[in-house]
Amino acid sequence: MKIVVTGATGHLGQQIVEQMVKLIAPDQLTLGVHTPAKAAKFAARGMEVEPLDYQDPTSVTAVLNGADVVVYVPSKSHDSFSRVTEFEHIIQAAETAKIGHLVVMGFIADQANNPFDLSAFYGYVPRRLAASDLSYTILRNALYADPLVPYLPELVERRNVIYPMGDASLSFISLADSAAAFAKVAVTPALWRQSIYTLTQERSYTMPALAAVLSDVTDEPIGYAPVTLQQFSALYNAGNEGHMLASMYAGGARGLLATVTDDFEKIMGRPAQTLPDFLRRSLK
Repeated sequence: MKIVVTGATGHLGQQIVEQMVKLIAPDQLTLGVHTPAKAAKFAARGMEVEPLDYQDPTSVTAVLNGADVVVYVPSKSHDSFSRVTEFEHIIQAAETAKIGHLVVMGFIADQANNPFDLSAFYGYVPRRLAASDLSYTILRNALYADPLVPYLPELVERRNVIYPMGDASLSFISLADSAAAFAKVAVTPALWRQSIYTLTQERSYTMPALAAVLSDVTDEPIGYAPVTLQQFSALYNAGNEGHMLASMYAGGARGLLATVTDDFEKIMGRPAQTLPDFLRRSLK
């Protein structure tokens, strides 16, 4: 068997690889990465590492050739057009290579009325796959819980969660849990019968409820005092990400990031780690 993981040096991709080697031999894995040198530690463990440029169809086709299963993790580009373009290259290469199954990373902010900058891409993914000849599974992630950990010192200093969310709630999943589900689906054909799964914890959190969890795990008083979308964009515009992040919370304020399912448990046979447990273990 040949399983290809793209984006294998990114935050999620690396963890998918680590989960995959718990289930299959390293020499069954091929990693498609933009900078092969960053994957040297994986190559040293017996995995094939190949250069992959999402914007170069020839490069994508070369990596996917002969693959039984491909796990596609999108690039970090901030606009839907770039991501749709790269996804088209993945689709075309997968169809040409006649791969057995395609596992695709989705996101819960994919609704037609969602103002999130990348909702057009995430909404395009299921529609484009439905029109293809491919066998596929989409794993829609909730918000990653992991960024909350390095963000905690700032929240403690501010004494407030400041997400512009109003009364709406957010749903989370940890990178580790997401990666475990990706790996399990990739090697379990019985799970391919369901074409879309949504990976979340067992509950979502309003901002006062989130603040209460953060207060509990830090033993510091943290409340909720939202800034405006414009203020949030200006505060977190490193790498020109401000507008994208603010647009995501604009969708969240409409209740579009609150999805909760039991799909993770269907895949893994256990519930996802709760947010309080994740934060406590991370802080240790």
